[in-house]
Amino acid sequence: MRKTIEEDLHLLEVLKVMQPNSSTNVLRKMLTNQRISVDDTIIHRAKHLVLKGQVVEIHPKAKVTIEEVREMSAKTHDLDVLFEDDSILVVDKPAGLLSVATDKLEQDTLHNRCVEYCRSEKRNGWCFIVHRLDKATSGIMVFAKTESAKRDLQEQFAERLVHRHYVALVEGIAQSGRADHHLVEDKNLRVFVSETKTKTSKRALTTWDVIARGEHETLLNIVIETGRRHQIRVALAESGTPVVGDKMHGATTNLHGRICLHAVALEFLHPDTDDPVRFESEFNPAWRHGLKNP
Repeated sequence: MRKTIEEDLHLLEVLKVMQPNSSTNVLRKMLTNQRISVDDTIIHRAKHLVLKGQVVEIHPKAKVTIEEVREMSAKTHDLDVLFEDDSILVVDKPAGLLSVATDKLEQDTLHNRCVEYCRSEKRNGWCFIVHRLDKATSGIMVFAKTESAKRDLQEQFAERLVHRHYVALVEGIAQSGRADHHLVEDKNLRVFVSETKTKTSKRALTTWDVIARGEHETLLNIVIETGRRHQIRVALAESGTPVVGDKMHGATTNLHGRICLHAVALEFLHPDTDDPVRFESEFNPAWRHGLKNP
């Protein structure tokens, strides 16, 4: 809507003439939202003096894109969404948050947040767990938004087709290495290495390389072929270099107030297209402080 002004008036008075059925608050909100221009210049002051002959225009509301809606919803549900389409949801998990509820039925988990996020888009929206990260571990997780995507991703994880990359800050001077362990859990869910293969043990394959070293800590790049509970933490503790902050597995320092283990990258075949996709997440740069390349 455009109007050429016939006498000098304050902008708010002009708007009242142009929109007689709108309240003053609504008109002021139009100004705040940058919807009003005078001679093609956006004006937000209600007392701006519009001179005779100038043209005032009320611009339509900006259309909110689906990306903007998703961004607002992610903030509402305290989610860091890295990627989303109709089949998958890739998020950055914070340390200290459960991936999924245990038998204690915790309400605030990453899975619950993702479900609520999906339901904010579609009333019957849902997402499915296809893998997990330990509560203390941060970084990338992928959720499936459809049954078919869930089956496809679960199959990829089961067949070890998914590449999972981590970064860990460990105590001591670590060397590159590889661990091939059989892990068992006790009744208190503590994970430890079994000297022999048993019916209840699970094989865990872990490989790591040095990124940087300091006098007392080493930063490692880690790849896992299997996804066992506490797999990385146990492997590194067994090698004599426990993850910083991992008191359960022998760490004596806690430089950053958390277990310093982060899932930095996830690679798999997209369940719809079979195209390879890779998603990345930055780890805390403070973990590099004082370290030098090997």
